[in-house]
Formats: sequence, C-alpha cells, structure tokens
Amino acid sequence: MYRFAYPYLLFLLILIIGGGLMAYRRKPEAITFSGASDLSRLIGRGSFFLFKIPLFLRIIVLILLVIAAARPQKYNISSEVNTSGVDIILCLDTSGSMRALDFFIDQERVNRLEAVKQVVHDFISKREHDRIGLIVFGEKAFTQCPLTMDKGLLLNLVDSMEIGMAGDSTAIGLAVALGAKRLKNIKTKSKILILLTDGRNNAGGIDPVHAAEAAAAIDARIYAIGVGGFGPAPFMVETMFGKRIQKVNVDLDEDTLKQIAETGAGQYFRASDSKKLQEIYDLIDRLETTDIKVKQFFNFEELYKYFLFPALFILIAEILMKSLIIRRVP
Repeated sequence: MYRFAYPYLLFLLILIIGGGLMAYRRKPEAITFSGASDLSRLIGRGSFFLFKIPLFLRIIVLILLVIAAARPQKYNISSEVNTSGVDIILCLDTSGSMRALDFFIDQERVNRLEAVKQVVHDFISKREHDRIGLIVFGEKAFTQCPLTMDKGLLLNLVDSMEIGMAGDSTAIGLAVALGAKRLKNIKTKSKILILLTDGRNNAGGIDPVHAAEAAAAIDARIYAIGVGGFGPAPFMVETMFGKRIQKVNVDLDEDTLKQIAETGAGQYFRASDSKKLQEIYDLIDRLETTDIKVKQFFNFEELYKYFLFPALFILIAEILMKSLIIRRVP
C-alpha cells in the first residue's frame, strides 16, 4: 500500500499546472525587424514548439519536486496476535441411530449426522484462534484428529465422517474418557469437551459419569448435547416393497447426559431440530470466548528518491538545452 506523509503539499500541483498553462499561452518576447519574412524562413515552423520544451521540462521538474516533498511511502502492516486460546475436543456420535431422518437442511430431509456436520463445520470456522480436536465414536471411540490449529484439515475430516465408521453401538463413556486423555497435561486457559450423541451408553465398558469425573479432575468443562426429536424417529428401511420410511424409537439417555454435564461443570442441551442445534453451538461459542490481543506494526519505505533524482536530471537537461540548443538574443 502507498501513502504520502505530507499529502497537503500536493495542492501545489494545481498552482504549478495553472502557471504552466499561462506561461504556455504567453507570446514569446519579440524584437522589431524589417525583414521578418526572411527570419521566418531561417527559423522554421518547429521553432515555436522547440522554444516551449524548456517550459515543459521546468513544469515536470516542479511536479516531481512537489511529489518528492510530499514524501511518498510504501508501507505494509504486520500483526502480532497474542491469544489466550481454548482447547476444544469434539466428541461426535456416528452410531447407527444417527441415520434417523428427523432433521432438515433448507427444507430437505437429512439424517442427523448430516445436520451435525453442517453445524460443526460452522462452529469450527468461527474458532480461528483455538486448537480443536475430533473424536468419533460408536461401538468404539477413536481420535479422528488430535488438537490442531489446521482448520482446513479438521473441516475435511468432519466432512468425511460417515455413519457406522466406528460401529453401530454407542460408547459414550469411552468417548469422554478418550477426550479427557487428549486434554490431559495440556497447559491452556480453558479445556472444553463437547459431547454430542443421540443414544444411550451400551458399549465400551466405561461408565460415562466416571469418565466425566476423570475429565473434571483435569479441569475440563463438558457440554453435553442430546440430538433428536421427541417420540419415534423416521428411518429409511428396506421392506419387501422397497425402501420405506418407518418410525422407530430411539433411546436417548438424557439423565446420564445431564449428569455428565453437571459433573463437568458445563451444561446439557437438547437439539430437537437443525435450528436448535445451530443455536446450541452458537451459545457454546459465546460462552467459551478467546482473549485475543493484536499488535500492528507499520513498516515504511521512503520513495521520494524515485522522484527527486529524475527531477535533478531533467533540470540539468533543461539548463543544457537552453545553453547549447535554444539560445536567446540578449
């Protein structure tokens, strides 16, 4: 980017250009001579314009000097960002029950996981200065992505999640325990674990509340989100007549999720539709703020020399031209 340190000096350009136009229109000095017709043949037609060249050079010199005096500068801005970031582990359920088709995106019916992926995608994009990790769980739980600042990688992994990739059962306790392990021995301002599920702990062999106690012991706050509408959920099933949507009961264990959130000094939320799910993640985003301090540094490069030196060369050219080529009669 470019700027002038003294931009008000540029108003002098108006005076210079105006004075140059007046000088150009002014008739040259003349002498009385009885044989003017003979002199015109000696001078030639181009002599008038040749006579004006020093004037043009002088105007250019003055313009360049004014620009140089205004101190043109090229500058760039560098920023130093100091953050007191938050480490966030996202524990997302990919079990078979996430196939339920009780969510909508742009009025199109989608399964629960697709709705979750869209909302989580937006949540990650907002947390620019935080480290975020991803754990997926079903019958098993595994770290899809450790804590990272690489949001591009994380978003690609979220987009690639599939139902059943960790099994069809629901190991909530195993997922919370793995999340606590990932946050252990990390020195940071805040450790957050966001658990999202639509079922009941029926695999993994670890009690969810005990896992939450382990997370609380390392000062990790837990937000628990129960996904799904109320009553039987629609599923696409194979029948003798082809694929049909049937209502199936899904066992969401809200009592355990509330205990997990209470143990982890967090909150429990129920996401019954896409709008509510978005609101929950927006609320968590506001609750867990990141302190950001930005210092800006301006680096300037002076450019006046690119106008001053050409002005001096043109001035010398004008003097030489008036002394050697365009000579005036005293």
